[in-house]
Amino acid sequence: MLEQVNIAILGASGYIGADAVRLALGHPNLNIVALAADTKAGRNYGEIYPHLGWQALPRLVRAEEINWGKVDAVFGCLPHGASEEILSKLPSHLIVLDHSADFRLKRADTYAEWYGREHTSPELLDEAVYGLTEWYRPALRQARMIACPGCYPTAVLLALLPGISGGLISPDDLIIDAKSGVSGAGRAVKEANLFCEIGESTHPYGVGRHRHMPEIEQELGFAAAKAVMVNFTPHLLPMSRGELVTCHVKLATGVSVTDVRKSLVERYAYEPFVHVLAEGESPSTRQVRGSNHCVVNVFADRLPGRAIVIAAIDNLVKGSAGQAIQNLNVRMGWQETLGLNQAPLFP
Repeated sequence: MLEQVNIAILGASGYIGADAVRLALGHPNLNIVALAADTKAGRNYGEIYPHLGWQALPRLVRAEEINWGKVDAVFGCLPHGASEEILSKLPSHLIVLDHSADFRLKRADTYAEWYGREHTSPELLDEAVYGLTEWYRPALRQARMIACPGCYPTAVLLALLPGISGGLISPDDLIIDAKSGVSGAGRAVKEANLFCEIGESTHPYGVGRHRHMPEIEQELGFAAAKAVMVNFTPHLLPMSRGELVTCHVKLATGVSVTDVRKSLVERYAYEPFVHVLAEGESPSTRQVRGSNHCVVNVFADRLPGRAIVIAAIDNLVKGSAGQAIQNLNVRMGWQETLGLNQAPLFP
């Protein structure tokens, strides 16, 4: 077992890349040897992110300039498509932690349908392990390629998998209302994300067809042992980070909200980062901001036979870079919380 792992971060100029850098700097066993951002190659990292300017970090380079012989693990923080193109060609000794959707879906035709391009490395889809740590831990211990989940799927799946896998929640009637900070839309300049557009406002996007739908449906389908279709609507909120999902579900015959709560408590009793709140306490993003924690709870609906399951995470940490480091800790046989003990930021 390596005590020190040299890592490269691709797409280091984006928000996920920046949080991967921030978290890796606090990890005693990670050594950042390469940072790639093609459009900003040659610049010091502090020019892009001044809050990290006094750290001893390598200058940004293009991905093809990296000496992969000196790298043990790579964090892919690249857009869909670009990620597959680069990561599929890397040396086989590397542990790959990908943040794009390029290796999350097990069917190449599903990927093509939702991402508008053919998958050019379908053989890697079977090899990749889905990186929802709490549910795929045994497979992660031997994984070479880890497909880190999207931020919305992370929150939704942590909330619903105990009830779905236990037959307590019907997989046939799932309505998910999701909300995220603007960092979830990426760092690229977009008119809809300008302050005057998003400030003091909120709006849905991807209505009726968001790219995280097939990922959520795939994993819930595995748990239910049948095809699942969800009603999923995401919204952007005028805050930088944080994510909350409100899942409206139908209970199986004879099942109570108490039963669903018990399943959550039992499933996550020994998980370091997933916490079932006290009965009646509502999850909120302020409870997890800047941390790798997830808070979840379940409430009775006024409608008979229905419940509301709510979860909150930080989209850039538990929903992205933090979960990747958690997966690497599992893969390396390290303590799972290593480098991830930051308490949530408040206010």
